[in-house]
Amino acid sequence: MSENTERRERLAQARRVVVKIGSRVLVQRNGRPDLRRLRALVGDVAALRQAGREVVVVSSGAIGAGMSALGLKKRPTHLPDLQMAAAVGQSRLMAHYDRLFTAKKCRVGQVLLTHADLKDRQRHLNARNTMMNLLRNGIVPIVNENDVVAVDEIRFGDNDLLASLVALLIQADLLVLLTTVDGFRAPAAAGRTRRVRFLKGVTDEALALAVGKGSDLSTGGMMSKLQAADAVAGVGTPVVIANGRQAGAVRRILSGDDVGTLIAGGKTSGLSGRKRWIAFFHKARGTLVVDEGARLAVVEKGKSLLPIGVRAVEGDFEAGDVVNVCTADGRPFARGVTDYSAAQIRRIQGRRTVEVAAILGSPDYEEVIHRDNMVVLNGTAGGGV
Repeated sequence: MSENTERRERLAQARRVVVKIGSRVLVQRNGRPDLRRLRALVGDVAALRQAGREVVVVSSGAIGAGMSALGLKKRPTHLPDLQMAAAVGQSRLMAHYDRLFTAKKCRVGQVLLTHADLKDRQRHLNARNTMMNLLRNGIVPIVNENDVVAVDEIRFGDNDLLASLVALLIQADLLVLLTTVDGFRAPAAAGRTRRVRFLKGVTDEALALAVGKGSDLSTGGMMSKLQAADAVAGVGTPVVIANGRQAGAVRRILSGDDVGTLIAGGKTSGLSGRKRWIAFFHKARGTLVVDEGARLAVVEKGKSLLPIGVRAVEGDFEAGDVVNVCTADGRPFARGVTDYSAAQIRRIQGRRTVEVAAILGSPDYEEVIHRDNMVVLNGTAGGGV
């Protein structure tokens, strides 16, 4: 199957779509919202919705809108100032969305999230249920990070990550990341670069070539987009990175036109909701370094991780926290919910299961991580499965 044919078929079949709109797409250099561009993007999304597709919009721009209202020339670096700008700007941004979608006879609902909302299992399910209910009722969710209450420990960092987690949360068929460049670019002749039309996956080479940083209006860059795409494509969901300032970009992408860079999803992972939650919605609190025998048992045989295979413990975590599992080279190959704290694992690492009781005294578990609470990772950036 040719790349063009695969592109058309994969994108034409997408019924549930997450569209992330970056700050630099929505906000002009002077910090004011680009209402002409916003109107065009709303028109594209409304047309998809009216054609029967379910669409979630992950929108940056609240801090930029707040900066404009407050007369700030540069993006604040102090968290309370960022939160102030977000508080002022979020209502203004949402008012624009509501007015423009209403003109297209579409309803919208605001969803503000923090990483803690998706990390906590009950709040995670509540967020999913709310968004699914909005979609069932023909409402377009407008999602953004809840910057007003977010602190460094629970922030997503940028909306590329948030968009990828939303796509995983609702099991989207397609993730579209809109930026101000025409896709992922690779070196070409005479010191120039060329747009890469198609990637089978996010490789180490692609990550090494990623260029571009954030700006005064945003925190993301091409690296963050590839890292976000890595997790989503790893479960079988394609991702398109494209220029949101091109006319009709979203509509053309869903028509299968040659727009941006398509990162093809692999085979659908079939992960349960709980294992998706373990794999993607936690910041690992520590790392377990294991030997090759333990790696083979986990990866090839689907076994639990036993104390005897653990060679080192990094970090300070409690029982019930999510940790990465890696080999001596430091590359994570699995992630799971640990049955023991870091202090306890340090006492039993390298020991046989029958020795654990004598060390810890009537332990509740034979394994450090049970196979039902562990996910094997395949993604380059450490998040795909």
